[in-house]
Amino acid sequence: MQKNSTLDICLLGAGFDQYGSQENLKQNPLQHLFEVYVTVNQEAEHNEQMKQAARDFFRRLEQHENEAVSLWKQFREITVEEYQRVYKRLGVRFDIYSGESCHQDGVEEVLQQLQGRGLLKTSDKGTGVVDLSPDGDMSNVCTLLRSDGTSLYITRDIAAAIDRMNKYSFDEMIYVTDKSQSNHFSQLFQLLHTLAHPWADRCQHVPFGLVRGMKTRSGEVVFLEDVLDEARTRMLRNMEQSKTTKEMENPEETAEKVGITALIVQDFKGPLLSDYTFDWDRVLQAQGDTGVFLQYTHARLCSSEAAGACEFDPSLLLDRTSITVLQHLLRYDEVLHQSAQDLQPKHLVNFLLKLSHLIASAHRELPVKGSSREVAQARLRLFSGARSVLANGMRILGITPVERM
Repeated sequence: MQKNSTLDICLLGAGFDQYGSQENLKQNPLQHLFEVYVTVNQEAEHNEQMKQAARDFFRRLEQHENEAVSLWKQFREITVEEYQRVYKRLGVRFDIYSGESCHQDGVEEVLQQLQGRGLLKTSDKGTGVVDLSPDGDMSNVCTLLRSDGTSLYITRDIAAAIDRMNKYSFDEMIYVTDKSQSNHFSQLFQLLHTLAHPWADRCQHVPFGLVRGMKTRSGEVVFLEDVLDEARTRMLRNMEQSKTTKEMENPEETAEKVGITALIVQDFKGPLLSDYTFDWDRVLQAQGDTGVFLQYTHARLCSSEAAGACEFDPSLLLDRTSITVLQHLLRYDEVLHQSAQDLQPKHLVNFLLKLSHLIASAHRELPVKGSSREVAQARLRLFSGARSVLANGMRILGITPVERM
């Protein structure tokens, strides 16, 4: 969810006739829209007429003017198609794409409800505001209408939340955005409470921090697709240079999966709210707390999977190394519960990383080759159980485990 999504669309709509090209839009849709947006945004910084044109375009949208609505729909369809294509690479599928700009029709009802409760007031600047201060002293005011009568992002977000409850009767509604929007969602939830919606307590904002230093060879501006391409290219090169890489039918596909794993683990292993500095070399290291190490561990465990389903004697797993691995595996349910409670994937990521380190030690200390048949079967079963938990945990994080690398 983008806080300024409607503003961005309005800047595009206002400047597309001047700077846009339908032909370029067909050839490289998202890139062309971005180029037009950058140009229009720079123009708006020193040109009040462009700012006014964007406001006029928004007013036309609110009034359902055909030309403006048609252009908005075209931009939206292009954006959603590009989202779907790129998200597919991540194994992500959304059932519905529905931003706050899709809920303009519910704004009038929200305003009527606020007016009916005597909550919507007119400020000295002519804007429509609601006082959210506990003492009613206007120390915490939320603006819902501009002076020209058009709605704001938060006004449409109220309408969107009400519509989603009416449609889905949700148990929880979780907003995942960057931390700069924390105040916006705090006000949103307050306004829903003010409108006497008891389900406001079931709405939650999960903020995330900023990534610093993320660059690709193509330049300063980073698109997600560029990052995925870069991860695949760098991982493929690392695999080609590694002496331990196995021969495989489709090394590019494996490089894609492992590269994406590296990005996910880097992003999820710390608190979501924390900023961090991105470094390609560190992210793609084969050892240490990285996604590459997770995939390497899984692939190595797969090599012994075939014999892991045989009968075994658990009394042969009483050594310290085996017990340490088993005790760690027993924490899996607890870690899943903890991640579900506070919506922080770091618990699961760090559990899987520690499991991988324990397995690396177990491979050294619990040899299968050269052991008696009974001991070998018991150790294979231990490794099989570890592989199953590792694979399941990775899938929960949106990672596709690889069997060879």
